[in-house]
Amino acid sequence: MVNDTLGDMLTRIRNAVAVGHASVAVPASKVNARVADILKEEGYIEDWQEVAQDEVKKMINIKLRYFGERRSRRPVISNLKRVSRPGRRVYVRVGEIPRVLSGIGIAILSTPKGIITDKQARRLRVGGEVLCYVY
Repeated sequence: MVNDTLGDMLTRIRNAVAVGHASVAVPASKVNARVADILKEEGYIEDWQEVAQDEVKKMINIKLRYFGERRSRRPVISNLKRVSRPGRRVYVRVGEIPRVLSGIGIAILSTPKGIITDKQARRLRVGGEVLCYVY
């Protein structure tokens, strides 16, 4: 049983990108589905879909994105970093929202308006819990 499903998802994506897999399966949850939506909107992954492995267990199949030709292809995601963990929560106010790699990467936050990117949080003027960095 995994307590930190988002951390597990990020680790599975990081490992799949490191070895060059085309897709990766992660446990399904509402948070994981929303983070996958954000990764798709921002262009870090191709697509995702929820699949039922059996009656109880649902998985999210994430199709990873690469650029370049077959031999020299590179992953779009260079790193995923979990910031707020179950043992140490990290909260920020609007003025403290981090810029990842000077705006090249994204920070994903859990706010009262839902799970959104750092740019959306600044536009909506809300702070929240910093879930992860993607670049």
